[in-house]
Amino acid sequence: MPAVFCVMLGIFSLVTSEILPIGLLTPIAGDFGVSDGTAGLMMTLPGVLAAIAAPVVTTAAGRLDRRKLLCALVGLLAFADFLAAVAPSYAVMLVSRVLVGLVIGAFWSAGAGLAPRLVGPERVRTGTAVIFAAVPLGSVLGVPAGTFIGDLAGWRAAFVVLGVFTTVLFLAMLVCLPPLPARQVTSAPVLNALLRRGSVRVALLVTFLVVLAHFGTYTYVTPSLLEVTRLSPAAITLFLLAYGIAGITGNFLAGSTVDRRPRRTFAVVAGTLAATTALLPVLGGSPPGALVLLVVWGLAYGAVPVCSQTWFAKAAPEAPEAATVLFTASFQATIAAGAWLGGLVVDAYSPSAVLLLGGLVAAVALAGLRRPVKRPGLTPR
Repeated sequence: MPAVFCVMLGIFSLVTSEILPIGLLTPIAGDFGVSDGTAGLMMTLPGVLAAIAAPVVTTAAGRLDRRKLLCALVGLLAFADFLAAVAPSYAVMLVSRVLVGLVIGAFWSAGAGLAPRLVGPERVRTGTAVIFAAVPLGSVLGVPAGTFIGDLAGWRAAFVVLGVFTTVLFLAMLVCLPPLPARQVTSAPVLNALLRRGSVRVALLVTFLVVLAHFGTYTYVTPSLLEVTRLSPAAITLFLLAYGIAGITGNFLAGSTVDRRPRRTFAVVAGTLAATTALLPVLGGSPPGALVLLVVWGLAYGAVPVCSQTWFAKAAPEAPEAATVLFTASFQATIAAGAWLGGLVVDAYSPSAVLLLGGLVAAVALAGLRRPVKRPGLTPR
């Protein structure tokens, strides 16, 4: 399993690099003299570039050995983290975020579906769960640790530590990953054919709504906890840690049910996201209320990536890499849209307003999931 853990740590590193600004949003904005909403561009740009890079880099890679591709991408990610740490201006910071986005799109597309090639058939489900555990782990360890380091030594130190970690991971991947020659070439005609399938289009719509609701709100959870709950930076670190631990649990809970009941599992997730984000401005004025809601929110969001990826995989079982490309592109584009739209609402109104709107969007996704429409490739149960 060393190769599986390397892929998992690669995704952990890129997820942490992508969402690290969430816990450091206010100090970074203050350092560069921009608003919290403008600072949200640090989340928007990686999502946009990842959505573009997922199909472009994967199709351009052709038959390139995926081991070489993944190692090169992790090396580029380390450079991006170090660039953020020394950024003299907000413009340079955004350049580093563009590089992060390129890595995210390409690495997710090439690496997320590799479990069947790295472990035996009897361990594929475990290998897949381990790889996808990287997403909530980024929240459990990455964001709270980054927030803690930023509180102690400044936000730049958090990016330095992440850059060092990613450099060590680059060396480990060179040693542990076996050769991974391309088995299928993902091309534009293959992607176009998948997009014509009704089950794939439903997967795109549901992913868009759920991820939009989450990242439109979670990107600005730190300002909300500061303004509404009135927590200290140290307390926010602990709250985000609790959220992330719940996310790991949600990932494995969903992994045990999503194969058999994809629609029901995703519906529970969407409904829980709708309730927690909408209730946070109402019940989040007290620390206990905010903590409980964040834990439940973490349980729900921890299940989202595995639910979405499984839905895409079932919709296109004969083209797993192409299905992962569509999953990655839709997921990342929606992260960008959510962070950008959420920033507009935060600057125009308040963090509470964006939480209420996020709950409404998740409720729309739930309404769509409750409609029992039969589609080839996915049994709606």
